Amino acid sequence: MKRSIFLAALLALWVMPAKADEGMWLPALISQRIEDMQAKGFKLSAEDIYSINQASLKDAVVLFGSGCTGELVSDEGLLFTNHHCGYSFIQRHSSVEHDYLKDGFWAKSRAEELANPGLTVRFLESMEDVTDLVLKGYKPKMTEEQRQALIEKNAKKIQDKIVKEGNGLKTSVEALYYGNQYFLFVFREYRDVRLVGAPPSSIGKFGGETDNWMWPRHTGDFSIFRIYAAPNNMPADYSETNVPYRPKRSLKISRAGVKEGDFTFVYGCPGSTQEYVHSEAVRYIQDISDPEKIALRTMRLNIMKKYMDQSQAVRIQYSSKFASVANAWKKWQGEEKGLRKNYVVPVKQAYEKRFEEWAQGTRYEGITQQLATLYAARNPIFRAYEYYRETVLTIEKLQMARNPRFNMKDYYQPIDEEMFVAMMTAFDQALDDEYKPQFFLDRRNQYSSMEAWKDAVFTFESEAKGLADALNDFFSTVIAPPVAEFNKSINLVYRDYMKGQMEFENGKVFYPDANLTLRVAYGHVEGYRPLDAVYYDPVSTLRGIIEKDNPDIFDYNIPQVLRDIYARGGFASQPVCFLATNHTTGGNSGSPVLNAEGNLIGINFDRVWEGTMSDLVFDPEICRNISLDVRYLLFVIKEVGHADYLFNEMKFVD
Repeated sequence: MKRSIFLAALLALWVMPAKADEGMWLPALISQRIEDMQAKGFKLSAEDIYSINQASLKDAVVLFGSGCTGELVSDEGLLFTNHHCGYSFIQRHSSVEHDYLKDGFWAKSRAEELANPGLTVRFLESMEDVTDLVLKGYKPKMTEEQRQALIEKNAKKIQDKIVKEGNGLKTSVEALYYGNQYFLFVFREYRDVRLVGAPPSSIGKFGGETDNWMWPRHTGDFSIFRIYAAPNNMPADYSETNVPYRPKRSLKISRAGVKEGDFTFVYGCPGSTQEYVHSEAVRYIQDISDPEKIALRTMRLNIMKKYMDQSQAVRIQYSSKFASVANAWKKWQGEEKGLRKNYVVPVKQAYEKRFEEWAQGTRYEGITQQLATLYAARNPIFRAYEYYRETVLTIEKLQMARNPRFNMKDYYQPIDEEMFVAMMTAFDQALDDEYKPQFFLDRRNQYSSMEAWKDAVFTFESEAKGLADALNDFFSTVIAPPVAEFNKSINLVYRDYMKGQMEFENGKVFYPDANLTLRVAYGHVEGYRPLDAVYYDPVSTLRGIIEKDNPDIFDYNIPQVLRDIYARGGFASQPVCFLATNHTTGGNSGSPVLNAEGNLIGINFDRVWEGTMSDLVFDPEICRNISLDVRYLLFVIKEVGHADYLFNEMKFVD
C-alpha cells in the first residue's frame, strides 16, 4: 500500500510542466523559456543568449573535438575546456622524458603552444526549424522508405546550398522528437587548435576513478587551448603563418564566487538522452545492460591497472584508454542504482497505463504494447550486440590484424594477452552458440584452453587475422543488421508515441532529447541529500584536497607545491568545485557555467553519482551537475603553472 502511494506521488510529478531546472533547451527557441529564466534570477535577454544578427553568448561556445564543449575566454582565441577532454592530446605529447600528464604543461610563449592534428572546434553559426522544407512533397500514402528518401534528398539540397559557400562551413539536419521536427544546424569548423596549458594529472584528474561521478569533488578538471586561423580569420589547416582566432564574442570571467541559491546556466553540447522512452527500454538498461557491461569493464580495468601500477611507461600508454573505459563503467553503476531507487520502471509502467486509457479510440491506441513487443523481440540479439562491443571487439590484437595503421605507440602486449583470455571467455560463456561464427566454434573446440588459443593468436598472424575477420564479419552481417532493423522499427513507433505524449500532456513543456547540438540548461547552486540524515554542501575547498592527500595512492598524491601553499596559510577556503541543478549529460564536459549576468563562474565536468540516471529521468531532488570553480582554475594557473601572463588577455569582472 505504501509503495503504491509512493509510486502515485512520483507519477504525479511526471504529468506536471517540466520539473524544476529540468531541460536542455534549444538556444534559437530560448525566448520560450526566458521569462522563467528571468524569474529565477537571469538578468539578460534571449537575444543575449542567441542571436544571428549580433554577437551573442553562443559565439563564445564551441563543440570541442567530437564530444566535448569549450568556451572562448579572450579575444585572442584562448579556450577553456576540461582536462579529460584534452587528455588524449596531452597524452600524445607525453613521453617518459616529457611527462605532461604527470607534470603538466605550460607554454611560456605562442611559439611553445603545441599543435594537435585532427583536433577541431565548431562554432554554431545558426539553427532553424526546417521541418516544412525537409518534409516538402511528403504524402501520407508514402512508405517509410519513401519518406526517408525524401527527407534525405530535401536535407541534402538545404545543406549543399550552404556548404558551397566554403570557409569551413559544416551543416547538419537533425531529427528532433523522433522525427516530428527537423532543425538545420550550421557550424564553422576550425582545424588548427593548439595546447597552451594543462595542470598535472594530480590536479586535473585528482581523485581519479575513485572520485569520478562523486561528491565532494576536488578535481581541477581543466585544460587550455588556443584556436588559430588564417590571417583573414577563416579556418585553415595548421600553418606557422596562422594567427590567433578573433572571436565574435568571448566570455568575461567573474571572480565573485558562488553561494547556494545563485542562478546558473550551462551553455554546451549535451550528447545523448532518452527522456521519453518506454518502460521496457529502461528495464533492459537497469536489469541487463548496465549490470553486464559493468562486470565486463571491471575485468578490463583490473587488468590494465595491474600493469599500469608496475610501469610509468605503461601508465602513460594506457592512461587515456583506462579513463575512457572507467568513465562509463562508473556512470552505469550510478545509473542502475538511481533507476532502481527512483522506481523508474514501475513509474513509467503506470504512466503508460494512463496513456493507454486516454488513447482508447485514437490513432495511439495500443502503441505502448507495440513498443513492449518490439523490445521483447529485439533484446536477445541486442544483448549479443552489446557483448560483441564490450568483449571481442575490444581486443587490440584483433583490431591490429585488420588495421595495419594500428597505433603501436600506446600498445602493451601483456595487457592485450590477458584481455584476450578474459574477454573471449566471458563472450563464450555468456552467449549461445547461435551468436558466434563457425570459425570461433571450430577453434574453440580445437584448442585445449583459452590460454592455448591465446598463444596461437599472438604467435601466428594468420590465426589472429582469421579470428578477427570471422568475428567482425559475423558481427557486421549477422548481429548488427537485425539490431539496426529493430531500432528503426522502434524509432518509427516512437515518432507516433512522442506525438501522442505531447497531446496527452498538452500542458507540459517538452524539450528535445540531447543530440550533441548546442543547448541551454539552467538552474541554481544547491547541495543535496543522497541519504537520510546526510546533506552535502554545494562548494568544496582546498582544505578537502589536503584532507584527501595521500602520497601512497596515485590518484590522491598532490603536487608538493599545493602542500607548500596550504602550509603557508591563507588558502584553506580556496573554492575548488561547486554543485548546481543544471540538467547535463555527456558532451556537456567543458561547458561554460555562467551566472545571472552571463559571466563565466565555472566549467562543467561531471554529475553526482546518485543522479546519473538523468539521461533517462531527471529527479530535481538528487540530480546535480559538478563544475570546476573558475577561481580554482585561476589559482592553479598562477600558483602552480606560474602562467598568469595568460591573465593579460582575459577580461575579468567583479
